[in-house]
Amino acid sequence: MPGRDVAATPLAPVTAALRAMFGTDDVPGLATGLLVADEFGWAPATTLIDGSRLPELLHAASLRWGGTPHACAALAWKSYSYWTALPVVLGWASARRVPLLDPSDVLIHFEDHRPLVTLGLRRSTTVAVLPSDPLALAPSPEVRVVSGEAELLDVFRASLLDAHLAPMIRAIQSEVRIGTRTLLGSVASGISNGILRAADGLPGSSAETIDTLLGALDLRDLVELVPGPTGEPTVQRRTCCLAFTLPRPKICQGCCVRQA
Repeated sequence: MPGRDVAATPLAPVTAALRAMFGTDDVPGLATGLLVADEFGWAPATTLIDGSRLPELLHAASLRWGGTPHACAALAWKSYSYWTALPVVLGWASARRVPLLDPSDVLIHFEDHRPLVTLGLRRSTTVAVLPSDPLALAPSPEVRVVSGEAELLDVFRASLLDAHLAPMIRAIQSEVRIGTRTLLGSVASGISNGILRAADGLPGSSAETIDTLLGALDLRDLVELVPGPTGEPTVQRRTCCLAFTLPRPKICQGCCVRQA
């Protein structure tokens, strides 16, 4: 891809990875193309973290799954954290580009009833890149050049976990009683499953990528990769998303709860 095209479309590697992963640009859970051109009807994720729209998310989860408040909150979190993390994870894995997920730059709406919530990014969202990236040669307010891979992983953690998911966890825990380890287990599982699902379109070893990203987030102890039925790597969780407690119980693949 010519440098001009790459510089003009900083999230192109992410959208290409999503397209390869799902076979379409219409991905339930994410705005088409990730960037939101018209923000009418969207609200920043700060409205979840400050509690003003969090009851709406939890109520939608309750209507969908009909379980206990803490089980529905755990499943709402599982969905939200998966779609929030996926563009950042794919950005790092595909091209070492990390969109920074300041909650004010992440937009949400509840209008599409296929996913629980739809997320998109403001057009002004900053993307962190390495000095070797073509974006680094075309200075822009939306581009942050870091010194190397170690700093990029630090930025990955600071953006995804410290600035966004951790405050969201605290907001959920102010509404329902649920453990941090349970919620972080869904983050670790979502990242791992996302990388495995996108593996054919990503460079390098999926296992090494998962290990690197979970290590940056201090979440390695919450999942492990184990051989599946035909020897392919699958994710084994060490915490439970609580889907087995629903009125129609579900045992997810890789759950730490085993069917009798």
